[in-house]
Amino acid sequence: MKTWLITGASSGLGRLMSERLLARGDRVLATVRREQAMADLQQTYGEQLQVIALDLAHTASIAPVIERAFAAVDRIDVVVSNAAYGLFGAAEELSDAQIERQIVTNLTGSIQLIRAVIPFLRQQGGGRIAQVSSEGGQVAYPNFSLYHATKWGIEGFVEAVRQEVASFGIDFLLVEPGPTATNFSAGLDVADALEVYRDNAAGQLRQAIFSGDFTIAGDAGKCVTAMIATLDQPSMPLRLALGSTAYQNIETALESRLAELRGQRDVAFGADV
Repeated sequence: MKTWLITGASSGLGRLMSERLLARGDRVLATVRREQAMADLQQTYGEQLQVIALDLAHTASIAPVIERAFAAVDRIDVVVSNAAYGLFGAAEELSDAQIERQIVTNLTGSIQLIRAVIPFLRQQGGGRIAQVSSEGGQVAYPNFSLYHATKWGIEGFVEAVRQEVASFGIDFLLVEPGPTATNFSAGLDVADALEVYRDNAAGQLRQAIFSGDFTIAGDAGKCVTAMIATLDQPSMPLRLALGSTAYQNIETALESRLAELRGQRDVAFGADV
């Protein structure tokens, strides 16, 4: 039996993962903003599930909550940093408050969560941290500029921290789902549209998403199955792309980036001393 700490466990991938892990007999410490959100699972699983109130946007509360979580059990094997939300709108359309909320929730909150769990994982001799990112940690869509800023940012943070703590037996997994059938779109924080963007790339994507024409190929249940299976393996990759859209978009972006870089080889080497 493993013990998992999962943030943002009340809905989406976090909820599905909690359900699957509990059903197979693992223990779950689930953080949610509203404790009542998992009352049904608590009734079914009793002490196998511990529900903890935590809002990653309140960053000062993260370290004390994590300390209590580790004190409540003998060991936490896997920490899943899943809590996040999406902000939608052209950069010019976004308010300062929306930008601040996006960054503090998806980036600062995730950073502080990882910082808070590292000492405990180190003291217990290791563990795993899965950071739920997105294909949007390697590619970009119009109208998601701030969302991408947080996902690209957390991926860079994880790549660096992974090197710092590898000697302590702490492993990382960056999970990169493509568009997936969850309640993510229903929870989008949508900026008021400016008419000037109506007919360009930003307006076209807005129309596609809110008309239902935007293709969502990912299956949430299959994504969770792949995440758990990967985290159960003795050896993990750093990144896990989930869904055909994610795979194809990331592959195209990396190939394009590499081709552009190789075209600048002489310029790059010419800048040496």
